[in-house]
Amino acid sequence: MILWSPSDEVVEKANMTRFIEYASDLNGLELDPFRRGSYFQLYRWSIEEIPRFWDTVWSFLGIKTSQHYSAVVDDLGRFPGASWFIGARLNFAENLLRRRDGKTALIALREDGQVRRMTYSDLYGFAAGVAKGLKEVGVKSGDRVCGYMPNMAEAAVCMLATASLGATWSSAGTELGADIVVDRFGQVSPKVLFTVDGYYYRGRRYDVLERVRKIVVSIPSIEWVVIVPYIGDSPRVEGVEKAVLLPDFMGGGEPFSFEQVPSSTPIYIMFSSGTTGRPKCMVQSVAGVLVNQLKELVIHSDLKSEDVITYITSTSWMMWNWVMPSLSVGSTLMLYDGDPNYPDWRTMWKLVDEYGVSIFGLSASYINHLRGVGASPKKMFGLESLREISQTGSPLSADGFRWVYEEVKKDQHFNSISGGTDINGCFAIGSPVLPVYAGQLQSPGLGMKVRCYDERGEPVYDRAGELVCEAPAPSMPLYFLNDPGNEKYLDSYFRFYSHKRVWRHGDFVIFHSDTGGITFLGRSDAVLKPSGVRIGTAEIYRVVEGFREVADCIAVGQDWRGDQRIILFVKMGHGYVLTDELRERIKTALREKASPRHVPAKILEVPEIPYTYNMKKVEIAVSNIVNGREVLNRESLINPQSLQYFEKILPLLQTD
Repeated sequence: MILWSPSDEVVEKANMTRFIEYASDLNGLELDPFRRGSYFQLYRWSIEEIPRFWDTVWSFLGIKTSQHYSAVVDDLGRFPGASWFIGARLNFAENLLRRRDGKTALIALREDGQVRRMTYSDLYGFAAGVAKGLKEVGVKSGDRVCGYMPNMAEAAVCMLATASLGATWSSAGTELGADIVVDRFGQVSPKVLFTVDGYYYRGRRYDVLERVRKIVVSIPSIEWVVIVPYIGDSPRVEGVEKAVLLPDFMGGGEPFSFEQVPSSTPIYIMFSSGTTGRPKCMVQSVAGVLVNQLKELVIHSDLKSEDVITYITSTSWMMWNWVMPSLSVGSTLMLYDGDPNYPDWRTMWKLVDEYGVSIFGLSASYINHLRGVGASPKKMFGLESLREISQTGSPLSADGFRWVYEEVKKDQHFNSISGGTDINGCFAIGSPVLPVYAGQLQSPGLGMKVRCYDERGEPVYDRAGELVCEAPAPSMPLYFLNDPGNEKYLDSYFRFYSHKRVWRHGDFVIFHSDTGGITFLGRSDAVLKPSGVRIGTAEIYRVVEGFREVADCIAVGQDWRGDQRIILFVKMGHGYVLTDELRERIKTALREKASPRHVPAKILEVPEIPYTYNMKKVEIAVSNIVNGREVLNRESLINPQSLQYFEKILPLLQTD
């Protein structure tokens, strides 16, 4: 079902159209952006002529370098291990700080109502001062700097200052506890830690200095702790060794000196969610991250200098990193720190109207919350500025897609995207020149040679299988930290199909031959297998989430008498209770809309569904409880207490 088709005016103004024309003229492709199918012709060229494609993207985006590359990639057959943009020298921060005028660069909003605006000129000067302070304490290329900070202006500033010196940045939000932060930053061995005195969340004020003390004691590499006053003007820092307030740390009097570094220099160290063990540390390159994220923001997401863009995120989630290159475009980036549903669901939509947000990024869980409380933004807000919603985090059902068009705005591009922290970008993403089909991401990302494989490693269409990538891409990790012989790296992505060297991402998907779109069915490590038939959890969620009585749900497989049966847990909407009659209606709907194999053996009520800080449901933890296995790293969940309810009702799962 088509929910939206771009008008001729939308196609004419789209950056994708400009890129199709640019790539066509430069490479003799003879593509007409107004002709149906031109995007997929471009896509086929992008994966058949990978070096030429990325060379075209680089020049189209105008990546700024002090020395151009001699080759786009050294060896596409070395997978993993291909090196990109050989010989190029550049600086990440210099590319993001091209604009230095009075236009608003950042709007930083806090839950308690505090608002800060920062122009591009202000941002440049502020970051230069922080960079001078870092330089004076000896930070240089190859060093690592971490931020334990909320989604605030200073987090962006400190990242830019770090990048300007050619050093490597990692961040974690203050919602994370000290032990989780130590698990992450302890592997990174940072020289400097930026943090705050506290933050606000759901109307409460939280002091974090005690956590900071524990972090500093546990990570001996930290030489300086730089504290940003956030909930007080002059926080007391006597109890934190090596601490200094940010205003006292900053230098001044000098313009930026952007350190030009090789293209493969690490810019970010990102972390896996850590739900199955200690988080993996994924090292990503300056050039790879920059060119890939700008490709996705400018070409796929149609970001322009006049846009105001925001994403509901924290500094713990890759979407914070992903949205930062919006600064390179000269657009305005709105940062929100707090609960997006506090004091109620209207919070973010008020801000969309008040600040003229044109591209609004959110998660599937946020949309499902709005559906669960009966929200209808279009009935309460004008939303005149809004032209695109970008959604990620976990699969969204076809009903969720329809809700966006029915209850938010009919004439907009709904850009559902999916990728991972590991590539700091997307394997599948939207395009403003393509129609939107309910429940489908519009297309594979340009330059990403992705396929759907069956159990034997053969490509399939129109049936479920594993998402794989058959060729290297620039933003794939250089390596993992503390991983001799690349063993963890190879185990994570390359050893599932032992007879083929492909990246197996861990998503269960369907590639549609008629539309070119992709439906995501959930993580493949959470795939259900009743009677040996593989079922994606999203196939169940999309049916159950259609019940207004159900606010959220999670499905897992329980080993049972030599087979597996499905257990469905539901969180009820406000004012509703789980009755036998509702159980039967849910089962009937699953039987009729999915198949008899999708019908759960048991449906039980729980008050909460566990989520990671990346807003992904944690089927693995619930599956471990249901099957009597140990649950590791509960602290990696945003609501670890939710697991107590599953443990409490475990006796109910031991019976027929």
